[in-house]
Amino acid sequence: MAMTAKITWINGRAFLGESGSGHAVVMDGAAEAGGRNIGVRPMEMLLLGLGGCTAFDVVMILEKAREKVTGCEVSLEAERAGEEPKVFTAVKMVYTLTGKGLKPAVVERAVRLSEEKYCSATAMFRHTAEITSEWRIVEA
Repeated sequence: MAMTAKITWINGRAFLGESGSGHAVVMDGAAEAGGRNIGVRPMEMLLLGLGGCTAFDVVMILEKAREKVTGCEVSLEAERAGEEPKVFTAVKMVYTLTGKGLKPAVVERAVRLSEEKYCSATAMFRHTAEITSEWRIVEA
């Protein structure tokens, strides 16, 4: 399955990213790199993509398991290599699932299935980063 994207330079270090699905996002660099700080950094986009990918999976798995999930938040903290290329070397993901009577075993299974089987972003990140995670349930 092919996926498309287009990046157009705006000015300075700002770029417009357009996805094949018709959505757009502005990316920019820090002032010390010539940017104006008007958008997320490209590497932040990768981290956001990882969090979005796994959150998508976890919610879908919980809904298919007929769990009453009402909220999902994934907080990510990442470390990068000190030298070029500054790849991600470690990522910690903390899942907070909100719902009514969510079963811990089902939440744990959903997180594990996302991280080990379904999340394409996690599979790619594992090539350079140690990925760890934890989860918690908040009763709605």
